[in-house]
Amino acid sequence: MTDERREMIIKEIIGASIEVHRNLGPGLLESTYELCLCKELELRGLRFERQKKLELNYKGIFIEEAYRMDIVVEDEIILELKAVEEMKNIHKFQLLTYLKLSNKKLGLLINFNVKLLKDGIRRIIN
Repeated sequence: MTDERREMIIKEIIGASIEVHRNLGPGLLESTYELCLCKELELRGLRFERQKKLELNYKGIFIEEAYRMDIVVEDEIILELKAVEEMKNIHKFQLLTYLKLSNKKLGLLINFNVKLLKDGIRRIIN
């Protein structure tokens, strides 16, 4: 995927996230934001997988469902959604782990529990 295409997809994801936040506001469950964001991504014609399983190889032992990524868009960008009072380093490390284990380069950490969504979005690069 070209950098130009990736940036276009990022803009669409952020636009979809803002639309969800504009309609719902802060204070709901993460699962609600996830379902509504998936609907927005679908409306925008983006391919995505929700709750995608991620395996872990620990010393040759494969744990098939070690993790579940919230949303993977266009098989390139991992979205880790939160609805927390304050973003912590552990949230960033969680997304970094998903990026490393899946061999993907880019993820967005999106916290919907903020007054302005732009304050709740972090781009994480592996």
